[in-house]
Amino acid sequence: MNNRLAATYRTGLALLTDLYQLTMAYGYWKLGKADQRAVFHLYFRKPPFGGGYTVAAGLADVAEFFAGLRFADEDLAYLGSLTGNDGRPLFDPGFLTYLRELQWTVDIDAVPEGTVVFPNEPLVRVTGSILQAQLLETTLLTLVNFPTLVATKAARVCHAAAGQPVLEFGLRRAQGLDGALTASRAAYLGGCAATSNLLAGRMFGIPVKGTHAHSWVISFDSEQAAFDAYAAVQPNNCTLLVDTFDTLQGVRAAARTGLRMRAQGGRLAAIRLDSGDLAYLSAEARRILDDAGLTDTKVLVSNDLDETIIESLRQQGGKIDLWGVGTKLVTAYDQPSLGGVYKLSAVRETPRDSWQHKLKLSEQVAKISFPGVLQVRRYRDAADGRMVADAIWSESEGIGAPARIVDPADQTRSRTLEASLPYEDLLIPVVRGGRVVYEPPPLVESRARVASQLESLHPALKRHLHPHEYPVGLEVRLHELRLRLIQEARELAGAVSTGAVSKGVVGA
Repeated sequence: MNNRLAATYRTGLALLTDLYQLTMAYGYWKLGKADQRAVFHLYFRKPPFGGGYTVAAGLADVAEFFAGLRFADEDLAYLGSLTGNDGRPLFDPGFLTYLRELQWTVDIDAVPEGTVVFPNEPLVRVTGSILQAQLLETTLLTLVNFPTLVATKAARVCHAAAGQPVLEFGLRRAQGLDGALTASRAAYLGGCAATSNLLAGRMFGIPVKGTHAHSWVISFDSEQAAFDAYAAVQPNNCTLLVDTFDTLQGVRAAARTGLRMRAQGGRLAAIRLDSGDLAYLSAEARRILDDAGLTDTKVLVSNDLDETIIESLRQQGGKIDLWGVGTKLVTAYDQPSLGGVYKLSAVRETPRDSWQHKLKLSEQVAKISFPGVLQVRRYRDAADGRMVADAIWSESEGIGAPARIVDPADQTRSRTLEASLPYEDLLIPVVRGGRVVYEPPPLVESRARVASQLESLHPALKRHLHPHEYPVGLEVRLHELRLRLIQEARELAGAVSTGAVSKGVVGA
């Protein structure tokens, strides 16, 4: 593991959670329910950015967080100092002792980083003591939601760039220290070629790239002097920012610097455009550089880029080789949250008992949760390996061969997946019996996984505007179980609201 969390934060992270997780855990302990078995799933309901896919991220931090998870003395002292509305302690001393001695026993399964995923598919499954599984909710959501969002945004931006390198330049606009580090890592995972963030470069092995600021140019008597000086001090890393005064005059000055560098055996790597009509200016800059014989000097553009603007610039004929993307990438500008949720789906008293399936009801169909011990089975075309469809199924109910899947939003839509289709189950063991059994692969391998996964998607799913919808459905047994539980819950709710439920019926 990369030990990012330990290197960044000197204090423990057991309290990186919401108060209500501790009050619920206290309630389970107080009522003697702490050891009840439970299954929770973390998933999201809608693809971000109106897209056709999502890139799962954050599992490396999940594994590291759990490996070092414990309640330290200072955590317990803080919890012991909390009081309720009456001024009395929120927690009994016995509960704090319980937390101090807590031995983690849960199992965690998750989708590997870099996997393409879709709405309603569990990214993480937690099985074990309901108290322990409850304590993990907020932190798991924190560690998965944001990097998944940024990795997906990066994949979209890189797709728009059509193979040209995208450089992540967002550190100064990121949402704080951890927002910056998490975003830089997730952006590289999603396909960016490099970052300007030196700490992320050191911690994660990401290539680092950068230019100079306008202040460098302004500090000299002339733009030409500034460019020549920068070339002298960075002869093997010279990219010149040309729009401090007049952009095309700046390109001509950069060309003169580039010719001087060539005469001395060096090379002007690139110029950078950071304002104005980037399509027009890049084309003119390319002409000026080519006319000077600097055909190997690249044109880098920046200035609040995202996938939509990049696509537009390419369609307008911009002569651009490199893309510097900052604010709109690291802040996931047009969608600030993935909207991941963590829902209880089954309980049982002991490992020998059968699971009692649970779901959350809602007036909105999209918000009704899914019962069971869920897994995701991905089917592929036997000839070319392209992704065909995903089945969400419950290990407590089993799955047919062939499998029939039903759209959870429209039960009139179903699809049969032949038994001959190759498949894989996406959730893999991460923690077993409270011990981390998964070693996250190097970041560069997870990044390669993203590229491979996206390559196996139909091109229509990668459109940024009105993408095709990938087939994801509930395996028919799970679908029928869910329908039955919804009906039972609605009938019970109706009976309670009319006062028609007798004591005997409630206990039935």
